[in-house]
Amino acid sequence: MQNIIVSKFKEIFGTGCALYAAPGRVNLIGEHTDYNGGYVLPGAIDKAIYVAIKPNGGAKARIFSVQNDEMAEFRLCESDIPAFQWARYPFGVCMEMIKRDGRVEGFDAVVSGDVPLGAGLSSSAALCSAFAFALNDIFGCGFERAELALIGQSTEHNYEGVKCGIMDQFASIFGRKGNIIRLNCNTLDYEYIPFDPESAGYRLVLLDTRVKHELASSAYNRRRESCENAVEAIRKRHPEVEVLWDVEPDWLEEVRGEISAEDFKRAEYVTGEKQRIQCFCEALEEDDYETAGEMMYLTHEGLSKLYEVSCPELDFLNEVACHESVTGSRMMGGGFGGCTINLVGADRYDAFVDAAKTEFAAKFGHEPSVYDVVISDGARKL
Repeated sequence: MQNIIVSKFKEIFGTGCALYAAPGRVNLIGEHTDYNGGYVLPGAIDKAIYVAIKPNGGAKARIFSVQNDEMAEFRLCESDIPAFQWARYPFGVCMEMIKRDGRVEGFDAVVSGDVPLGAGLSSSAALCSAFAFALNDIFGCGFERAELALIGQSTEHNYEGVKCGIMDQFASIFGRKGNIIRLNCNTLDYEYIPFDPESAGYRLVLLDTRVKHELASSAYNRRRESCENAVEAIRKRHPEVEVLWDVEPDWLEEVRGEISAEDFKRAEYVTGEKQRIQCFCEALEEDDYETAGEMMYLTHEGLSKLYEVSCPELDFLNEVACHESVTGSRMMGGGFGGCTINLVGADRYDAFVDAAKTEFAAKFGHEPSVYDVVISDGARKL
C-alpha cells in the first residue's frame, strides 16, 4: 500500500513527498457512551489511511484519491468546498486548523488506505487524523495530539454534519501498540491499559455483516434525545448531574414514571454499561479474558434489547459466537449493520469463522467479511 501511494505521488506530482499514516479503530466495550460523557475502551488497529504529501508553494490543495480515482482541488478558504464527498474531510481539516491559527498553505497529496469502508472501523476519522497529523508536521503548526483529535471531530461536525463523539479521532491519534485506551469522553483524561490477547491464546476478529440499514442516522439522533430527556428529569432531583454518566441506577429509577418507557430503556442501557466497563477493566488487570468476554455479551444484549440499535444480522452473528463457545462477542459501532467484534480462543478460531460464514450465508444470502485485527500504533510519520 505504501509503495503504491508513493509511486502514484511521483507519477502525478513528482518526487520528494513525506508519508504519514493514521489507523482505524475498534472499541472493546463502551458503545454509545461517548456522547453521554462516559468511558470508552478503543484501540487503534493495523489498518490505516495513508497520505503522501508535500507543500506545493501555491495557494491550492490538490489531493488524488487512489480508491476513488479522483482528483480534488480547492483553495484554502471556506467558499471553495470541494464537490467530492471524500475530499470534504481533508478540506474541513484545513479549515479547522486555520480557525485555530494554524498556518496551512498549498500542498499536493495522494491518499489511500486499507481500512474497510462502511464496516464501522472509522475510516473517516482515520482520514481526518492522517491529514491533521501530516499538515501539522509539514507546516509546523504546533498543535498537540489532543487538539488534532478535536480538529478531526470538528471536521465531522461542521463539514459532514455528523455530530460524533471524540472516541474515533482520539483512538486514531493516540493509539499505542499492545494497549487499549480508557478514555473519559467528558474530560479527555485517558490511560493506556495493556491488551495483548495473542499472548494469552486469544484472537480478535471482526465479522462484517456487509449491511447498513437506512434508519441509522435518524435513530442515532433519537437515542441522543432520549438520554438528554432522562438527564433533564434526573437533574430536577440531583442538580449536580451534568451527563448521563453521572447518574446512579437508583436515581434513574426515581424518574421511571416521569419519562417515557423508551427514554427509560435508553438510559438504563447507559447506566448498565458504566458497570460493565468497570468490570471489564478489572478483568483485564487480572488477565481474565473470560470475564471480559462475558461483559461483551452483556453489552450486546443491552444494545439489542434496551438501546435497540442492533439488527437481525448482528444478533445472528452474536448467537453463532455464543453457540461456538466464543469468549466474547458484541455488535460494534453505531448499529443497524456493520461488524461484530469477537474475542475468540485461538483453538476455536477456525471453527467459529467457518460456522459464521456458512450459517450467515444460509440465512442472509451472503457471507460476512472477516477482518483479523491487531492493536497497533496511532497516527505517525513513516
